[in-house]
Amino acid sequence: MARLLRSLRKTLTLIPQFHISRRSYISEMRKEAFEGNISRLLRNEIQYEIQSSSSSKPPANKFGSFLVDGRPSERWVTLNRQFADENIKVEVTMFDGAAPAPKVSGGVANADEVQLHITLIVNISKGDRGVLEIMCSAWPDSIEIKRLFVRADKNTPAEPYAGPDFEELDDELQDGLYDFLDARGIDNKLATYLHQYMKHKDKTELIGWMEKVKSFIERK
Repeated sequence: MARLLRSLRKTLTLIPQFHISRRSYISEMRKEAFEGNISRLLRNEIQYEIQSSSSSKPPANKFGSFLVDGRPSERWVTLNRQFADENIKVEVTMFDGAAPAPKVSGGVANADEVQLHITLIVNISKGDRGVLEIMCSAWPDSIEIKRLFVRADKNTPAEPYAGPDFEELDDELQDGLYDFLDARGIDNKLATYLHQYMKHKDKTELIGWMEKVKSFIERK
């Protein structure tokens, strides 16, 4: 009788362990199936993006006198050039906004049509004589100045007075500042180039991001 009781106790103690082991096995199977599905979806998306961009030619890493640093895996691109005694650096975001497309002449714009927006931060320096910083918007075919100010030295306040909105300035002064940028190669042609560049970068970064996520999920 005692032997029978001991045998029953062993059986009873094994039952919960069996259930725990089985539950753990099922949970692991579900986890692997879930991760496998995500991996498959990512693989399909990567393949689609690669195929849809296979015919597009990457933009040149040089535009006019500007050398372009694509800064892979970042949301920024940097352009550099020399102009007389000035060092010019342009920091450019990837697409960071959109606005309704303007109406075509004599017609009505499609409500679904938008034009993407890029922000430019233009820094023009002359050695230790300070930096002129100009904030601009780049639309698909135009540059729009938003604001500008001079950072005199390293002691510039964290939030310096940046002057009035550009539109508040005298029209002739506005035209003169646009001419100032044009002379340095920051013009409507650059805006068009940057939009083409960012379309390619946007797709490249998306593919890279999906590949990193897929690699992490598949890691054992």
